[in-house]
Amino acid sequence: MRTDELDYELPPGLIAQHPASPRDSARLLVSDRGAAIRHRTFSDLPDELWDEDLVVINDTRVLPARVRARRATGGSAEVLLLEPAGDGRWQALVRPYRRLRDGERVSAGALEIEIVEHLGEGRALVRPAAEGSLEEALRSAGEMPLPPYITEPLADPDEYQTVYARDPGSAAAPTAGLHFTPDLLERLRRSHQVVSVTLDVGLDTFRPVAEDDLDGHRIHTESYRVDPAAAESIRGALDAGRRVVAVGTTTVRVLETVFGEDAGPLEGRTGLMIQPGHRFRAVDVMLTNFHLPRSTLLALVMAFAGVERTREIYRTAIAERYRFYSFGDACLLT
Repeated sequence: MRTDELDYELPPGLIAQHPASPRDSARLLVSDRGAAIRHRTFSDLPDELWDEDLVVINDTRVLPARVRARRATGGSAEVLLLEPAGDGRWQALVRPYRRLRDGERVSAGALEIEIVEHLGEGRALVRPAAEGSLEEALRSAGEMPLPPYITEPLADPDEYQTVYARDPGSAAAPTAGLHFTPDLLERLRRSHQVVSVTLDVGLDTFRPVAEDDLDGHRIHTESYRVDPAAAESIRGALDAGRRVVAVGTTTVRVLETVFGEDAGPLEGRTGLMIQPGHRFRAVDVMLTNFHLPRSTLLALVMAFAGVERTREIYRTAIAERYRFYSFGDACLLT
């Protein structure tokens, strides 16, 4: 697929800076194959699903992994922890990349971070040194790694966290799940079977594609886990012909990696990049937000809903003044 096929014009005023309040008051665009587009509210989600549907969510938890630090020279530095790399080291994005030297240490309060090795593309292996757990240190020294198009501060860091987040490890939120409130999640659990998988979200998932063709784009792998009990429920639904509803593109990638055409293990890393032509074997319904142009996420949506139908959905959403990106509204695709 050519990257320019993923372009569209978005008025800047439609980029959401804060989540809806309450979260489930966000708008929900519903696109059923072969039917007219409909407009609902996210709190209507349980009523839009079939009784026998299995709903799958991504329970990863975002770390406050952006650390604004100081060098020994007094200059500023920034470290964005991406994922563990073993032996207490982390892969990270660091700035200023060329000025920071291997072996140099930067500090933010009580948290000290050593630059171990430069990896290229702004990435480095780093080794955080902290008394107690790193998660505890980041609570005082770190910030939520908001995407650059969100320019206004959060009233509460938990705004960038799903209500069902459990396993810490992500550098970005699985944003389709941000619309759930505890009450809506409980209502959904009463009417539908809900199971969790985990994919630790990396920043590259959200980055625009620089190459002219998607085949030339290298997507970085991400860690995932599927509990055996959840896997049994998912396989049971697939075998019985029940619809599997994926909450978010990250959940789609886990399901298509583990239960798709080339079945994978229940735990590992996925580099699956889904674009038009992909044969979906594990996902029947997708709940997702509105994504950036020239992104692999938009290509995934086009693969699922169809290229022209996706363009119609986005034209409609813009005309109806839907809110876009991480804190924006959602769409339900069948």
